[in-house]
Amino acid sequence: MKLRCIIVDDSSMQRMAVAKLVNNHPNLAMVAEYSNAIEAKNGLKNNEVDLIFLDVEMPIINGFDLLESLENPPQVILITGKPDYALKAFDYDVTDYLHKPITMSRFDASVKRAVGKYEQMHRVQEDEEHIFVKSNLKKRKVILNDIKWIEALGDYIKLVTDEANIVILSTMKSFEKQLPEDKFLRIHKSYIVNLEKVEKFNSKNVEVDGRQIPLSRNKKTELAEALSNV
Repeated sequence: MKLRCIIVDDSSMQRMAVAKLVNNHPNLAMVAEYSNAIEAKNGLKNNEVDLIFLDVEMPIINGFDLLESLENPPQVILITGKPDYALKAFDYDVTDYLHKPITMSRFDASVKRAVGKYEQMHRVQEDEEHIFVKSNLKKRKVILNDIKWIEALGDYIKLVTDEANIVILSTMKSFEKQLPEDKFLRIHKSYIVNLEKVEKFNSKNVEVDGRQIPLSRNKKTELAEALSNV
């Protein structure tokens, strides 16, 4: 398997050095190189990317700024000449952190970690079907069956799960597209419920885990049909 990757670095010499390592690695496929964060962000809109080799020290918009601006970033291996950034790097849930100059053995170890993480993320079992969401600048794995309901909060939505409430920046319409239609139903402009968690309902409310959730009048028939197929 090959991870599709990009290099983001303002130094042409450093890009060339990393590109050589990427092109010689059996588990990597080069998609593009970018000399600044703005080019990279635009490129990510048009390309499917699994991994970013990202320089921290770039002018105007540095590597951390770029990560903060991405809604759903792929895996990231940070590259820097300063070891002081190591602790900060892992606040951003990066896969690894490479210190210049990069040795082949250290590069190979980072790629091995990225491949392992990719395989783990994509090894979806039926009873562990999941999605990844971005909350507090971090990617977070959410098991779909753990979600009880989703609630609109202005520009945000709240995922109510067995473990915790997770607030993410998203619209209901956008998030609804990520959910399997046979397991989730939007029963109100502000609520989506996990059909398997519904305990009972009447013409006005749906009960989930003892909580009364409003049901739109025009959704009652659709809810009844959906529940009959669960």
